[in-house]
Parts: sequence; structure tokens; C-alpha cells
Amino acid sequence: MSDANLVLASGSPRRRELLTLLGVPFQTVTPQVDESRLPGEPPPVYVTRLSQLKAREAARLLDQPALVLAADTIVALGDDLLGKPRDADHARAMLARLRGRGHAVYSAITLLDMAPNHEVTDLAAIEVPMRDYGDDEVEAYITTGDPFDKAGGYAIQHRGFNPVAAMSGCYAGVMGLPLCHLLRSLRALGHVWDDLLAQVPPACQAHLDYDCLVTADVLDGAPGGHPHTSGL
Repeated sequence: MSDANLVLASGSPRRRELLTLLGVPFQTVTPQVDESRLPGEPPPVYVTRLSQLKAREAARLLDQPALVLAADTIVALGDDLLGKPRDADHARAMLARLRGRGHAVYSAITLLDMAPNHEVTDLAAIEVPMRDYGDDEVEAYITTGDPFDKAGGYAIQHRGFNPVAAMSGCYAGVMGLPLCHLLRSLRALGHVWDDLLAQVPPACQAHLDYDCLVTADVLDGAPGGHPHTSGL
């Protein structure tokens, strides 16, 4: 990658964990934005708008030009968004709704290059099939405290609960930072070299112990289409 100063606009430890796989130094800021959903706003539009708001607010907080990366991830059952559970009963109800069925996870990323004032936004839409876990497993998982800071009340990477059945989409996207989408967005802004494209996908799969089936398609421009680039 070029010498651009990379800033992650997120306090998420999972996003920090994934971003380290680029092997590029970065700083973090945590922008505060209004995350209210607009009336009638579809989930993909909502999550994309939030990633853009976070990137622009983070840029406003910085005192020198940087390459700002912001992300937002939501869990959706149809048009219904499942946020972080309020308490154990709420987590229990969420996990009951998700049990044995599929749902969508939308992870949007926005890269804002402050020097030329260019912005790229991309979206990973991932179908997530949940397994038919038992009530006793749900109770044991809730006692760990893990559901309470997770959208939908679960972490795909939790080795004790293992909530997801066989999945073929972007595992990193469900965790909150779709790295192949990030690579193609970096490429769209001219901030990625061929060695990064070659090194990051296998590093991601090894780190997550996951054989990804969509890497080549995403880097070629699908699914989710090509990143949208604009000048601000």
C-alpha cells in the first residue's frame, strides 16, 4: 500500500483484529453519529449511509489528511434489523428467531481519501444460515456474556457456540470488515499493490480457519457490484 496515513474509524476490536491482516500500520478514532434509521430505509441503504457518515465525521476530527476507513454491519431478517440485545431475555428471543433459518448480514465500508477528497463505498451482502441449536446451548452461550455487544446476539467466530451452519459467503464480513471488499476499494483509490492482493486473502482465511469460496468473485467485482467512487 502507499504511504497514506490509514485511520480506522471504529472502536471495534474485531475490526482492528481483521485490519491488522493487511500488515499496514493504522490509527483509530471513534466517531459519534446519529444511527437512527430513516423511515422506509432498506437495510442495505441504511448500513451504507452509516458507513459514509462515520467516515466523514472521522475525517472532520482529524488534524491532517489521511485515508479514513469506516464500516458498519447490521443483521437483518427481511426488513427487520436485529441490533445488540438489551438483556438476557432479549438475546434469548433474538437467537430463537434466528434458529434454523437464514438471515442477511450487510457490511458496508467507506474509504475517504482526504487529500484528493475522494470517497469509495462498498457493500458486502452475506447470507448466513443458522444451525438448529438447542435451548441449553443458547443458555450456556448467554452466560458467557458474548451476545450483548453483538448485532443479532451472536458472534460467528465463537468456538463454544458455533451458531452458523455451513456458510459460503464472506466470513470476515459477518465479523464486521469484509477484507476483499476493502482490497478492491483500496485498488479503486490507487492505494493497493499486487502483493497485497496476493497476501491478504490467504492470511484472512488462515486467521479465520475458513476456506472462502467468494474471494476471486469479490476481487473481480462481485457480489455486490463494483465500489461506488465519488468526489466530495
